[in-house]
Amino acid sequence: MALKTTDLKPRIGSLVETDYDSLMKAAEAGDIRRLLEERGVLVIRGISIDDERQLAFTRALGPVGDRDTGMIYKVTFDKRENPTHYHYNYGNFSWHIDRTDTDVPPYATILAAKRLAPEGGQTEFANTYAAYEDLSGEDKRKIDGLRVLHRLESSYREAVPDPTAEQLATWRGHPDKVHPLVWHHRSGRNSLVTSMSGTEVLGMDRQEGEALLARLMAWATRHEYVYTHEWQPDDIVMWNNTGTMHRARRYDLDCGRLMHRTVVLGDEPFDTQRRVAAA
Repeated sequence: MALKTTDLKPRIGSLVETDYDSLMKAAEAGDIRRLLEERGVLVIRGISIDDERQLAFTRALGPVGDRDTGMIYKVTFDKRENPTHYHYNYGNFSWHIDRTDTDVPPYATILAAKRLAPEGGQTEFANTYAAYEDLSGEDKRKIDGLRVLHRLESSYREAVPDPTAEQLATWRGHPDKVHPLVWHHRSGRNSLVTSMSGTEVLGMDRQEGEALLARLMAWATRHEYVYTHEWQPDDIVMWNNTGTMHRARRYDLDCGRLMHRTVVLGDEPFDTQRRVAAA
């Protein structure tokens, strides 16, 4: 099924012009997943969807799941809307790939805008496929095979440098994980696994490793790889979590900003090659 799309930037992001029924048919036919693979981020405007329709669309893309927070997760600091898991949202202000505390991250995430921040609150996305592809041959050889320790606390500390004991306990309740710096996908493409959760390059001097991670993060978030989404009421934005990073721009935490999030479970581990070798 042909969808009318407009590239938002040359290397990342497309606006999809459609109605809900056509969107569902495209998801069921696999067209949305193909677009997510090609463009990383898709934006749909002018369709107001409730939770039931958002879940139906998500299921058309694949199995649905999201932590222990239920099928619809409310991304907000409003404790009336999200009384038990709001503290996870502090990590949204750092560049990250979702769920680096797991071996198999989500494939995609869908956000539906419910209440917007009066100022700030944009969401930024970076194409980690393109960032890898544009590296020099020397850099690709240098980083291939390197492995990085990921600690969720690192992402949160950038936003909350002086956390409470409760916050620390929550963050440290997630396991550390080691992932390759280069994700060799089953498709044959490669992407950078750059995320603020990455703290240490194994087998490398600590300062040298930190400098390498900082350099790659700066590279992957260059203007040509980044799309910044200015939210409008009822916007739907989805992204391929296996080939992009994202973060939210700062906003007043008391403003009531609210997004409804659904997640498509993934089936490809970060460490695809090691899994294949062990099989």
